Amino acid sequence: MKPERTLVVLKPDAVKRGLIGEIITRFERVGLKLVACKMLQVSRELADKHYPLSRREFIEGMGKKTLENYKDMGVDPKKEMGTDDPYEIGKVIREWLVEMITSGPVLAMVWEGPHAVELVRKITGHTLPLKAEPGTIRGDFSFDSSYLANAKKRAIKNLLHASGDPEEAEYEINLWFSKDEIHSYERAEEKVME
Repeated sequence: MKPERTLVVLKPDAVKRGLIGEIITRFERVGLKLVACKMLQVSRELADKHYPLSRREFIEGMGKKTLENYKDMGVDPKKEMGTDDPYEIGKVIREWLVEMITSGPVLAMVWEGPHAVELVRKITGHTLPLKAEPGTIRGDFSFDSSYLANAKKRAIKNLLHASGDPEEAEYEINLWFSKDEIHSYERAEEKVME
């Protein structure tokens, strides 16, 4: 099986809380290989490309997650957000995401291994930390929800971004890294895991 690659971006809240080592350890422990890594201040241009308005399904999905969270908490979305249209809510959240990811340094990484996208997503946990299982990164280090974030007009503090599927991973890796920034090497346990 050809190794898969995925993008992980530790957001400013993870960097500022000193969770870089803990998060990297969790990915390494399962056998994933770090093949690219850099710290940077994200420009508005990169943020707009990472969270493009043209990804209607993504934008609407954020709105739907918010509406589900509001329903679970008995909150009226029209009162809180002025609408119950998932796409319109998603556009507001998307702008908060851009503001958040450009607010401080991030650590962008490319991880490689069999099933890398799926493994990273499992280790990371649900995008809404309130719903993340204990033992996942978000379940252990965050408790944020759509309601708390939207009430303060900010993005959810969920520590990191992880590509959602292999196609998204390929797009995002090429957006964040040049080919010469991605390295190839063999980890000691790779032969054992074959």
